[in-house]
Amino acid sequence: MRPVTPLRPLLGGKDPSSPSSEHVDPEDMEQLFRRFAPYVARIAGRILGRWGEVDDIVQDVFLDAHLGLKALRDAAAVRHWLATVTVRKARRRLGRRGVMRWLGLDASFDGSQIPDANASAETRAYVIAVYRILDTVSPDARVAWLMHRVEDESLETVATICKCSRATAHRRVCEAQLALEKGFQDDPKR
Repeated sequence: MRPVTPLRPLLGGKDPSSPSSEHVDPEDMEQLFRRFAPYVARIAGRILGRWGEVDDIVQDVFLDAHLGLKALRDAAAVRHWLATVTVRKARRRLGRRGVMRWLGLDASFDGSQIPDANASAETRAYVIAVYRILDTVSPDARVAWLMHRVEDESLETVATICKCSRATAHRRVCEAQLALEKGFQDDPKR
């Protein structure tokens, strides 16, 4: 299986300059939006694989933030709270997409929305292949794999964000990894 490295820049992998939660006022929505909207968008885009759906998720997350962050007692938890809400909303959208696909009303990932227009044809084909394979696994496995392997979050963090045990997060990552390995073995052109 090829390394995941080409996915990170194309899918917005973990950025060393990702916003920290230091000096954040959970009640200053303008500051929160400016600081964390790109982070929320990266997570949503990476999970959904369709950047056209990201704006809706970002708006929904910050609407929830407006209502829910005021109760947050620890300002350092803002980033984690936003990631959790983003994952939950993107996961729900993936579930709806699965139903639509089952009904024949949803197309598979075609790569037309890969954010890096300068990506080589080979890299674009690789990303398309990865998303097509990820479309075959459960949304939970997809989310866990992307958060762990692309965002480079620890299994503990993935488990917390996905509201499951570490063992379940690990099982989900393995499920998606096995599907990807099998998909690339079955079609070596990928």
